[in-house]
Amino acid sequence: MSVSRNGFAARKVHYGKPGMKPLTVFVVSKPTQPCLRLLEKLPAETHLVVGDRAEMFRDSAADATVLMNVMSPLALFREVFAMCPGLRWVHSFSAGIENSLFPELAASPVPMTNGRGVFSRSLAEFVFCGMMYFDKKIALMNQQKSEGRWENIDRVDELHGKTLGIVSYGSIGQACARLAKAFGMRVLALRRRPELCSDDPLVDRAYGADGIRDMFAESDFVAVCSPNAPGTRGLIGAAELAAMKPDAVILNVGRGPVIVESALIEALREKRIRGAVLDVFDVEPLPAGHPFYSLDNLLLSPHSADHTPGWTDNAMEFFLENFERFRAGAPLENLVDKSAGY
Repeated sequence: MSVSRNGFAARKVHYGKPGMKPLTVFVVSKPTQPCLRLLEKLPAETHLVVGDRAEMFRDSAADATVLMNVMSPLALFREVFAMCPGLRWVHSFSAGIENSLFPELAASPVPMTNGRGVFSRSLAEFVFCGMMYFDKKIALMNQQKSEGRWENIDRVDELHGKTLGIVSYGSIGQACARLAKAFGMRVLALRRRPELCSDDPLVDRAYGADGIRDMFAESDFVAVCSPNAPGTRGLIGAAELAAMKPDAVILNVGRGPVIVESALIEALREKRIRGAVLDVFDVEPLPAGHPFYSLDNLLLSPHSADHTPGWTDNAMEFFLENFERFRAGAPLENLVDKSAGY
């Protein structure tokens, strides 16, 4: 066992079945990530290399079979990929792959998977937290409490009977739909192939891309669950926001660039929609002085909605389960469509 400069113990053992060549797994990560301790569960014959600099991988690059990115910069991950001619699988620890997918990987035959679905439940709960923040007047309640003021609130609303529109009906969108039905809500879904919702008991109506404004016009809340991909950047702009009801709320737990920030800021400033709930942004961390900080009809999370206890452990456990499938020659889960970008 060898210990990295940052303290992570990385096994480099080569025993196992006689004549069996060990699998070499590269993990591009800060070695201080607590979830890396779970890599001790890898089979004993695994040659594991963890590092946050390209030179840490050079000696074993010719043997690398599996490459995983654990929240490391795109440029570094791309450099490590380029030095590994024998890769058979690439994995993005995160659900979002903007820091892991690049033209050379997209053009290669190497399959790619991601952490899709690992964080869906907590993100769906955050969507409902945001909806109730507005419907139950939480901001007003907190304001009155801080001012020591007891004043009757004439009306709080119910989610029951309202309509939730979901942009991108993947694992996060489906988790939102399950909660919506528990609250007695109507569910609309926007997806590339709306016909796939024909037998889905959670969806009352599905729309294709050309129906986005129609869906927005019907929705009391719009949950944006889209990845950052060529077909989703700028998907929601001024025209889509203008189609929303004046008392509707938009919530983004996908990726920031899906919504045109300037258009959203204008709609919120002018009170053309009731509000927004954002966990993701064009630039993160959100710069000091950004207009979002001064808006009173916006609930803002610093991209932390899924940071539940053990969230990174859950993502690592998924990788380990997929690794067993890989060793057994079974189909990998969460295969990424590299041409679509998700």
